[in-house]
Amino acid sequence: MNLPNKLTVSRFALTAAFFGIVFSRFPGYETVSFFVFGFAALTDFLDGRIARQRGLVTHFGILMDPLADKILTCTAFIAFVELGLMPAWMVVIIVARELAITGLRLLAASRQVVLAAERYGKHKTVSQVVAIMAILLSLSYPHWGTMAGQLLGFVLAGQPWTYWLVKISVWLAVLLTLWSGGMYLWRNRRLYLDDV
Repeated sequence: MNLPNKLTVSRFALTAAFFGIVFSRFPGYETVSFFVFGFAALTDFLDGRIARQRGLVTHFGILMDPLADKILTCTAFIAFVELGLMPAWMVVIIVARELAITGLRLLAASRQVVLAAERYGKHKTVSQVVAIMAILLSLSYPHWGTMAGQLLGFVLAGQPWTYWLVKISVWLAVLLTLWSGGMYLWRNRRLYLDDV
């Protein structure tokens, strides 16, 4: 197994670790979960980049990389609903979009058609990761924010900025999720309309 595929597989393990940490509630779990998720998101960036640069693109990576991404982000969003950090209807939109696009890709694969990731989909993924990191930051900030505010100045002295960071990033993620999913389904409509 090459390095990019190892990074992809590690994301499954990091997702399980993140899920366990979020619900363990041990002292400082908020900060630990922030860094674990951040590291998992970093593996997503690195595996594809390394695979392309070193010519290590494999069928395993093509299939498992986006699946690992979806499991990581959907796990986080579903956990946030359970913790009361995000409305369920927003998470339903996000998860439904991911399932719909995965279904469309399976349909395309059954016809020997490969649907490549699109620019909107990549922006959507980045927006989702930013929203998750913002929520985790807002959870962990009260534990280290006072010290950071003293070191860096008044900008970090209060918490309202984290509230607005979460609100803006979550809404942006939901809107981009809807937009990218709609565009993807529309552009590839022949795949499912041919069977109607």
